[in-house]
Amino acid sequence: MTWLITGGAGYIGGHVVRAMTGAGERTVVYDDLSTGLAERVPQGVPLVVGSTLDADRVAGALREHAVTGVVHLAAKKQVGESVEQPLRYYRENVEGLRVLLDAVTDARVPSFVLSSSAAVYGMPYTETGLVTEDTPCVPMSPYGETKLAGEWLTRAVGRATGLRTACLRYFNVAGAASPELADTGVFNLVPMVFEKLTAGEPPRIFGADYATPDGTCVRDYIHVTDLAEAHVAAARRLAGAPEATDLTLNVGRGEGVSVREMVDLIADVTGYDIPATVTERRAGDPARVVAAADRVTAELGWSAKRDVREMVESAWAGWTRLHPEPA
Repeated sequence: MTWLITGGAGYIGGHVVRAMTGAGERTVVYDDLSTGLAERVPQGVPLVVGSTLDADRVAGALREHAVTGVVHLAAKKQVGESVEQPLRYYRENVEGLRVLLDAVTDARVPSFVLSSSAAVYGMPYTETGLVTEDTPCVPMSPYGETKLAGEWLTRAVGRATGLRTACLRYFNVAGAASPELADTGVFNLVPMVFEKLTAGEPPRIFGADYATPDGTCVRDYIHVTDLAEAHVAAARRLAGAPEATDLTLNVGRGEGVSVREMVDLIADVTGYDIPATVTERRAGDPARVVAAADRVTAELGWSAKRDVREMVESAWAGWTRLHPEPA
């Protein structure tokens, strides 16, 4: 197999490429480098610079490298930005996927793994407190809508053509396999807290009056290395599956951690004892979103191995590589 990894120079993509190559799979990275970094691509792995909206470029990459499977990670992923720029998000995330799938089916590529998100669920309520793959999807942002639409499109193409597909719904990703692969963006809780502590400012907690044990939102955090290994398992599952295999799987730990617990853990790991300040809730933040992770284990034989402290410690090592002043 030769796997084309779109978005393979990004934070998650860089980890997926390392995991795939480490498992003995041949990979090719396809990335427009708008947010990805070429230095994340391992030596010996071809890098094709291009947009998924460029049909000729995509088709050429599939043909030139004799691609037999695609892991599609390339997408815009900031919830707030998607509210401000919905046309851009639908163009990049949905039209870019359509162009890619068109090229994939023309080239008779048999396997396709789609990066999706827990954002498809919106503000779920379940009696068990765990979100299953059968929980109704009611996304609350254009970003979440584009991910759900992408799943629909991917499954429809699979049914029509026999393409083997897997849609992986990520929960909250954190950590790094090594400092040079760390997330360079400041859009998620862990780097947002790091940024405040580095500036000598108190971290912010958006709302402490939710119906949770300590009043703050509860989320399911997964180490990016575990997530990357889930992609390897999904790719291999599809490679040996019959035509029209259709998987939709949560990728999480199945354990909830509150925002306050995470902030306290970050303070312990970093040595910064700056009490957090509580501000108003952010619109659209659900109280609790935690994955039911039994289906992914049953289907792929995969489960997360790394705990939340490992996520924070590895993320901090990456942060201090880029921001040496707090070290």
